[in-house]
Amino acid sequence: MKHLGVAELALIGAVCAGGGAMAQPPSVPGIDAPELAALGPDAAGTTMRIFDVHDRLDPLASLVAGHEVHADRVIRMRVWYPAHAKPGATPVTYSATLTNEKGTVPLTTAFTVPGIAYADAVPAGEHFPLIVLSHGYNNDPVMLSWLAENLATKGYVVVAPEHRDPPIWDRATIPAALLTRPLDIVDCINAVKAGWLGKLADPSRIALVGYSMGGYGVLTVAGARLDPKSAAVMKNPASLVADYTGKLASKLVVPGLRAVVAISPAGGPPWNAWGTGLEGVTAPLLVIVGSHDRTVGYDPGVAQVFAGATHADRHMLVFVNAAHSIGTNPTPPEMLTSIWNQGWFADPVWRKERINAIATHFITAFLDDHVKGETAKGSYLDVPSPASDPGGWTGEDGGHYAAMSKGGTNPTWKGFWRGQQDGLILEHRKAQ
Repeated sequence: MKHLGVAELALIGAVCAGGGAMAQPPSVPGIDAPELAALGPDAAGTTMRIFDVHDRLDPLASLVAGHEVHADRVIRMRVWYPAHAKPGATPVTYSATLTNEKGTVPLTTAFTVPGIAYADAVPAGEHFPLIVLSHGYNNDPVMLSWLAENLATKGYVVVAPEHRDPPIWDRATIPAALLTRPLDIVDCINAVKAGWLGKLADPSRIALVGYSMGGYGVLTVAGARLDPKSAAVMKNPASLVADYTGKLASKLVVPGLRAVVAISPAGGPPWNAWGTGLEGVTAPLLVIVGSHDRTVGYDPGVAQVFAGATHADRHMLVFVNAAHSIGTNPTPPEMLTSIWNQGWFADPVWRKERINAIATHFITAFLDDHVKGETAKGSYLDVPSPASDPGGWTGEDGGHYAAMSKGGTNPTWKGFWRGQQDGLILEHRKAQ
């Protein structure tokens, strides 16, 4: 089907803004976005699903109790998928809450995000590749709608569990997430394999995408083994540490993954959650990070995660001078009430719409190559030099200001507009 045009998208923005200032859905790239950030040929649908996991390990209750505790786990899932547009229907407006700074009343702030997806729309087909999307700590899946909706228009089913973390300032409870995250992701995949989405998703073509603590989760599910001597891991009850770094370690892993994307992943120094266990990651890996990430660190930090995954063919995209919040949508108006609230979304240096568009471009190339088998997309990751700034133009522009690089022998990054590729680093290392 023909996708939404510029005028239609502008109208969506006005509708989603409720008659106020026009709001662009985060999944719609701007005019300066690189080539593969563009929406795909389908519309996007979205729905919510809930399933139960009976008598599962409860890492948080176990941490509080000091011994292993089991309970039923109810997992709410946000699903995005390729769909047929609903004539006359209004796209969704997502709503969620985030924890305020400790000591602030009320405890949370509510916000909304305009979308392009239609609630419970008719799917555009069957057996689409599956992406499991894991959000950041104490976050909500709708904070990553910039990527989820965009991928849905390109033929992917995106399933995002709500992890229901404690308040982020409750530092004592954070170590429980080292087990909760991978267990939630594994249970989500098992539910899809058991037919939870019918024929919508193809369980033989699975990729993982995670941001922050979600990045930690997808790396662990991809095979990174927890280190029993890690100071962060050891904060959990000793019996759990022994089991989930030993005989039960396989319960945290999903074999046969096609690709893994880790955005600002937690788990590296100083946590060192895996030690040398990152060698267990063998699926193609794309790491995305800001060079001034003060939350999970860059070097030391994510750079060591990238270096340690020695058995994976891997890329690392670096936004020079960017901080940690590169994995979320632009700031909703409701979150402009304090630096704390804005900090969930905004970057101190980069324009957020620009970060999202560049990340979408590279994630699309990476997933299309490794999950769909569209190997020609790999050329967008084959840059002429790791640093983008030196790239120049050698006459392919035909005299036009808005020339887009076609790659090849031109010393520019393929798919970027002239003068729009600065401030990036893209490293590649082959699997040993």
